[in-house]
Amino acid sequence: MTQAELERGVEEVLIDEVQLQARIAELGDEISEDYAGRELLLIGILKGAVFFMADLMRRLRVPCEIDFMAISSYGAATDSSGVVRILKDLDINIESRDVLVVEDIIDSGLTLSYLMRNLEARKPRSLEVCALLTKPERRELSVDVRYVGFEIPNRFVIGYGLDFAERYRNLPFVGVLNPELAAEA
Repeated sequence: MTQAELERGVEEVLIDEVQLQARIAELGDEISEDYAGRELLLIGILKGAVFFMADLMRRLRVPCEIDFMAISSYGAATDSSGVVRILKDLDINIESRDVLVVEDIIDSGLTLSYLMRNLEARKPRSLEVCALLTKPERRELSVDVRYVGFEIPNRFVIGYGLDFAERYRNLPFVGVLNPELAAEA
């Protein structure tokens, strides 16, 4: 993808790189205080949370391990299909562990609700969620999110791990997808 194609994909920058890193530092401080004296297992939800989780864990001052899950509910569309599938499960047993799920974005809440039920059944000591972005006005199911980076309006966003048809993840900011591109899909 050329620079021109990248720029064409972004209608506007919603959260710039400086704002992202400042808020992630704050989240790192808050999580470190809350988990002081404990070991934390971070579960990153692939693929979108990779950038956020990497930056967040560098800000943590508590011992932590990481694992990943891949969950699908979108495909190439801009609206959730409502069908949730686990594409990659955990390698680590989470029973009796302090677990923090790291998500890129919470939209309808359908995927996260399914994921939390699945993980709760594995009997962790504690289970919380840290999401970089949340869209409260899109919520169909109520989900408890302990740590939130930013509340954003109901717009399709890309960058900093978030994609449209697997593109734009490498942008260093969160931007709004150009609606012309969504219409072409």
